[in-house]
Amino acid sequence: MNDREREILLEAFKFHGHKCWASTAGVRVGLAALRALGVARAGSSDTLHCIVEIGDNHGAQCFADGIQYVTGCTLGKYNIEKAGWGKLAITLIDKKKERSVRVSYKGTHQKKIAESAFMRKRAQGISPSEIPEEEAWEMVDIIWKAPENEVLTIGEIKPHPFKDYGEIMGLHPCEECGELTSVAYLRVVGNRHVCIPCSGYSD
Repeated sequence: MNDREREILLEAFKFHGHKCWASTAGVRVGLAALRALGVARAGSSDTLHCIVEIGDNHGAQCFADGIQYVTGCTLGKYNIEKAGWGKLAITLIDKKKERSVRVSYKGTHQKKIAESAFMRKRAQGISPSEIPEEEAWEMVDIIWKAPENEVLTIGEIKPHPFKDYGEIMGLHPCEECGELTSVAYLRVVGNRHVCIPCSGYSD
C-alpha cells in the first residue's frame, strides 16, 4: 500500500473514531473497488452507488464506515444501501458507465486478529481509545500489510444497468405535530397529512 493510501486509512480512522480491523477491511475493499472500476471517490450522488452486504452486527458497521469514507458513497448522499446479508462485501456501481464490481473481504487472518492484544482487551470490554496505540497498529497491520489476494476477492467487471429515481424533494409540516416531514413519508389520516409516528401506522 502506498503513502497516499496510508493517509486515506488514517483519515478513515478519524472519520470512524478509532482504529479497528473491520474499518481497515472496509478501507481495503473500497480502495480495491475504486481501482478495479478506474473511478475516483464520489463527490456527488450521480457518479457511484454502493450496495454493502452487511447486516446489523457491530463489526459490520465499522466495515461500512471504511467503505463510506473511501468510496464517498454515504447515507447523506443516499448513494449507499445495505443488503442485510451479513457479509463483509460490496458491489460498487459506476452509474455513468453502468458497470460494477463486487469485492469481498476474506477471513484468512481472523484467528490472528482475534488473538491480538487489541482484540483480547476489546473482549474484556476495554474501549478502543484506552488500548495502547502500538497494540492497535499491530492489529490493523495484520490486514493492511497483507498481500491483496490474501485478504480480498475482487470479482470481474460486469454490466450493471442503473435506474436512478433522483432525489425526493419537498418537506411539509405534519398536520398533527407540526414537524417538517419529507412528502414521501406523510400518511393520509382522514383528510389530514401526518407523519408516520402521528399516523399510528408502522410504516
